Amino acid sequence: MKLSIDHKSAVPLHIQAENLLRELIKDPEYQSGKLLPNEVDLAKILAISRTTLRQAINKLVYEELLIRKKRLGTKVAHPKMSSKSMNWLSFTQEMQARGIPIKNYELHVSWVYPDEFIANFFDIKADKKIMKLERLRGNAEEAFVYFVSYFHPRIGLTGDEDFKKPLYEMLEVDHSVVANLSKEEISAKAADKLIAGKLEIDPGSPVLFRKRFVFDQGDRPMEYNLGYYKAESFIYTVESRRTS
Repeated sequence: MKLSIDHKSAVPLHIQAENLLRELIKDPEYQSGKLLPNEVDLAKILAISRTTLRQAINKLVYEELLIRKKRLGTKVAHPKMSSKSMNWLSFTQEMQARGIPIKNYELHVSWVYPDEFIANFFDIKADKKIMKLERLRGNAEEAFVYFVSYFHPRIGLTGDEDFKKPLYEMLEVDHSVVANLSKEEISAKAADKLIAGKLEIDPGSPVLFRKRFVFDQGDRPMEYNLGYYKAESFIYTVESRRTS
């Protein structure tokens, strides 16, 4: 695509630059993740100042059409993933319902001693190891959520299960454990070094932090789950209906 600004036009330069960028980012190369030319080069191509160019870029960033990453560059922003609190589904099932293929970037199983909080939640002694499941997940373009799950030893998990399957479906089929109730706490927090490394963001960047307490049909605790969502890629929506 040829980029050209009409300096004789009555249309302001930043508006022209904005319109050119809107057309440019429709290119399949940029839609697939290619970085836009840097500001210095793009300003020279258009024969405008970097300040004028940045005004146009900022407008598209504000509209969430572009995303700018420090020291990396500017690229097309993909639609944010969404999760609704009314959906009692595993993450895989939620994304499948939206037609979004999920990719596992990391999957680790280990056996750990529970800390005091987890031991109290499960009502077990802290000297008994429990299974810890860590999963870094996302779509084809990027990882956008890091999950850490702890499971009650009552379930009988061995670590050899296929955790690529929807979690609650697998627990029901393979272990006859039915997830029936979820209680959640949602907050914002700054990413520490570990989370920042997993999600490829700067330490201190905001993440959506969700605690999920899962109970079986007998209201017995079965899973304690921590989810760290990349803020720029995920929206958590709450839907409520008033009843008379």
